[in-house]
Amino acid sequence: MAVPISQAWTVASYVIGQKLRGNRHYPLVLMLEPLFRCNLSCAGCGKVQYPDHILNKRLTPQQCWDAAEECGAPMVSLPGGEPLIHPEMPEIVRGLVERKKYVYMCTNALLLKRRLDEFKPSKYLSISVHLDGLREEHDAAVCRAGTYDAAVDGIKEAVRRGFRVTSNTTLFAGADPAQVRAFFDELVSIGVEGMMLSPGYSYQKAPDQDHFLPTDQTKQLFRAILQDRKKSWHFNLSPNFLEFLQGNVDYACTPWGSPAYNIFGWQKPCYLLADGYVPTFKRLIEETDWSKIGNKSADPRCRDCMVHCGFEPSSVDDTFGNLSGFIRTVKATMKYGA
Repeated sequence: MAVPISQAWTVASYVIGQKLRGNRHYPLVLMLEPLFRCNLSCAGCGKVQYPDHILNKRLTPQQCWDAAEECGAPMVSLPGGEPLIHPEMPEIVRGLVERKKYVYMCTNALLLKRRLDEFKPSKYLSISVHLDGLREEHDAAVCRAGTYDAAVDGIKEAVRRGFRVTSNTTLFAGADPAQVRAFFDELVSIGVEGMMLSPGYSYQKAPDQDHFLPTDQTKQLFRAILQDRKKSWHFNLSPNFLEFLQGNVDYACTPWGSPAYNIFGWQKPCYLLADGYVPTFKRLIEETDWSKIGNKSADPRCRDCMVHCGFEPSSVDDTFGNLSGFIRTVKATMKYGA
């Protein structure tokens, strides 16, 4: 299975509890960014363009743990920047695991083999390795030769030591469906337990603004990639989100489902848009006019967004929101496998 039964049960219980309490604006995944500094400068990234005095800042372990407890989401994603640059990352992860949060440490894996001894395998920890395709495609996407081979070496070593390893892939215009499918086969062969997919988002700061996918092209691409899918492919995503990417179901964005906390505080209004910051999660939820953002709003920045952090929560909410959503999930699960 791409997701352990214990994790699936924890998330299901959490969502049902939020529903029973009538809480609409509940978080599903905390996007916790302990730093923006990275050892790569990817053309599609909007984070590494900050000036050095910002890139040199770090969240402390206590700040990370406090944000997780304040937010209350059952899952925590650790993007960045590159988390393994943070000297206290093992301590941050240990504290989150002790709090029984399901942690996805997102890494380009360049430092993974060097720092792997500092972590312990756990059902609560998944090492989520950023790979945007096979060797040629990935190295071009991250603007450095040799990164694919380093990442694959890191994955193999982590799997050998008993760690949960997932992949995180962002697709842009020009992606070849046949190559992506071959890439899935490669991930399976090296022991990746589940694959996460998403179209890229056009960060204003990203150097490359020419290869972000509009909505229609996103649907066409994912239909071609996922047609006649192989049973060996396991996705670390809601099956309904995969249906959404192909245009088989329509969702409104759930921007509060993946709130972001970083060196500036709680990011308004979502992980992808930076319209300022507030000091508490409560203020983020209560002071944001959610009707003014999202793909169903008039905000032009949201027009072509189909990114997982906004729509994965929508698909999960759909599962537990009504009978038709649950039936849709069952059918999609049978289609894509567990």
